[in-house]
Amino acid sequence: MDLRFGDSKPTDEERAAVDALLGPPESSWEGADRSDADLRWARGGRAARDRRDLLLPGLHALNDRVGWISEGGLDYLCRRLTVPPSEAYGVATFYSMFSVRPRPATVLHVCTDLACAAAGAPRLCEAAEARLGPESGVTVERSPCLGLCERAPAALVVRAGEDAAGVTAGGGVTRAAAVSAPAAPDAVVRAALAPENAPEEPPAALAVPQAPDPGLLLLGRVGTVDPADLDDYRAHGGYTALRRAFGLGPAGVIREVTDSGLLGRGGAAFPTGRKWQATASQPDHPHYLVCNADESEPGTFKDRVLMEGDPYALVEAMTIAAYATGARHGYLYLRGEYPRALERMEHAIAQARARGLLGDDVLGQGFSFDIEIRRGAGAYICGEETALFNSIEGFRGEPRSKPPFPVEKGLFGKPTVANNVETLVNVLPVLTLGAQAYAAIGTGASTGPKLFCVSGSVDRPGIYELPFGATLGELLTLAGVRDGLRAVLLGGAAGGFVRPDELDIPLTFEGTREAGTTLGSGVVMAFDDTVPLPRLLLRIAEFFRDESCGQCVPCRVGTVRQEEALHRIAERTGADAAADITLLREVGRAMRDASICGLGQTAWNAVESAIDRLGAYE
Repeated sequence: MDLRFGDSKPTDEERAAVDALLGPPESSWEGADRSDADLRWARGGRAARDRRDLLLPGLHALNDRVGWISEGGLDYLCRRLTVPPSEAYGVATFYSMFSVRPRPATVLHVCTDLACAAAGAPRLCEAAEARLGPESGVTVERSPCLGLCERAPAALVVRAGEDAAGVTAGGGVTRAAAVSAPAAPDAVVRAALAPENAPEEPPAALAVPQAPDPGLLLLGRVGTVDPADLDDYRAHGGYTALRRAFGLGPAGVIREVTDSGLLGRGGAAFPTGRKWQATASQPDHPHYLVCNADESEPGTFKDRVLMEGDPYALVEAMTIAAYATGARHGYLYLRGEYPRALERMEHAIAQARARGLLGDDVLGQGFSFDIEIRRGAGAYICGEETALFNSIEGFRGEPRSKPPFPVEKGLFGKPTVANNVETLVNVLPVLTLGAQAYAAIGTGASTGPKLFCVSGSVDRPGIYELPFGATLGELLTLAGVRDGLRAVLLGGAAGGFVRPDELDIPLTFEGTREAGTTLGSGVVMAFDDTVPLPRLLLRIAEFFRDESCGQCVPCRVGTVRQEEALHRIAERTGADAAADITLLREVGRAMRDASICGLGQTAWNAVESAIDRLGAYE
């Protein structure tokens, strides 16, 4: 193991940030300021190395306090964790929210992805960059999707310091909800210069056009219940599902989830009951539960709204999943770009723990379970479950080869069940209604309700809850689709386009598959004829090039070649567009067939559908 440290020293701020997380160092080996000779031996050994999973929180601590990660700060963190600095540097540079170069304490992230690009993000970026020069103390960074698509164009202001702050802003999304898109730069610049004086964010219910509607199974409490009040949550049916789970027992819970037909809502649509059963039956212990709240697919923001508007529902659902699968410890891996969701979930977990709903004896049933939050730091690939495991463990977020599958060897090499927020929250109505009643909602193959993230050229963007089987046209009518509709993107950047004459597609896993597209995680992004399609496709290609982890050749090289070809076509620098389209097909086929994970396998999908279904370059 290479433990060669440099000569750079941490500042007092950096030392304080790391020590606040890890506690004071015990020896000079760990960086204590002592004159004795204890540098000759290392205390801790394997125990110190077993703390490597604190590397990502340690990097956050440094970045949050100072605004960037210096060589001295990184070396000090590595000494404390017995991690080679070369490996820690590889982890720090993997995430877009970290910087290993000096930068101001305040960073303005302006979303330039699909929905925001169509809503004027380029103009917002130019205005912010022109008004926030070097003397302003603010760095402007163009960012991939921030998960604020209903507020497009959107921005996130992050300020480092002892009381690190993160606030969001956007066209019509600050406290002054009437602010129109042309005035958005003023609100964004004000928030960047003084985050503490930024207008308060709107309530989560504004992202749910159907709210308040108690008839909604997943969104019914959003806008009705105070998200900070545990008693209010319980008064509206909270913890009824967990009490029924204790009555059924672990095997009974898994049977109910299996009989309900609940499929994973993250895009893969794997049967949730089968995954739980496979994990619960593993003889190796401990078992782990991981909630994947790192929704980074452009156009997706449903998990954010659930965590902001109904955080206790996720705590209860995770407790049920852990009880069924024999897990005693759960990790909530939450997007680094979601400061309010982080605040709400931290509060909900603390309140549940204080009231005996988490901890050593949940509800007096002798069941022990607790939840730990781990923040992501801007890496789309960490939405892939094995990449997420590596991230939690303190390694680069690169996907693992499968098999073995996570139910056998997942987090820390132990059996692990991983579900996203929407999947877990669906478990609550499964248990309160019963498996048969839940299965009666939707269709035979796609049961229950589904959340759809609608954005783009619609009058009422937001999260919609509909039973599986509703058509794309019905959903767009609810959202108020505008005239001049040219295309609809289903499934986000990894999904596919459909034409305006295909709005009768049923929104089910099997229905979209038969139509030659995908439902994915529920993204529905409408684009009218004012949106330049070639530039949109180029932005998708840029996104995949930036987000590829670079581990496998087909994806690392293919995403670059795809972007290059689309640049030539869009800028008309290629001698023959047909030749570039042929090249795109060959590269896309290679990525789909040979990439390790879903990023490379789906990076060509949207471009292919735009060429074949929309005639994008005819």
